[in-house]
Amino acid sequence: MSEQSLPEEPRPEYADALPEYAERVLEVTELIPSGRVMTYGDIAEYLEEGGPRQVGRVMSLYGGGVPWWRVVRADGALLAGQELEALDRYREEGTPLKEASRAAEGHLPRLDLKRARWDGGERAQGHT
Repeated sequence: MSEQSLPEEPRPEYADALPEYAERVLEVTELIPSGRVMTYGDIAEYLEEGGPRQVGRVMSLYGGGVPWWRVVRADGALLAGQELEALDRYREEGTPLKEASRAAEGHLPRLDLKRARWDGGERAQGHT
């Protein structure tokens, strides 16, 4: 390694340090306002990097400390295994939902993405 490639100040490497992409995904997740959602693909597009699978992987590994329920599938289905907890949070935050038909498995609602989806623009313009 040449001297030019070394950081100006040495910093310790921690086993639990987040990869840069993961940090960026989590930062965007924290920007999503209460009652709004972004899909995995929306976040990848917002970051102009990666795709839905990469965002999903970050959320599955590191998303427990951020409002993970605000990052959703593109079809509006609730996150498998976390449906009831997410549903409680959506109702608490007033996130728009579509009630499930009686034929729907488990009779769980879906997110109303037309109304709940956030594009990142409101916060950028100073609205919360």
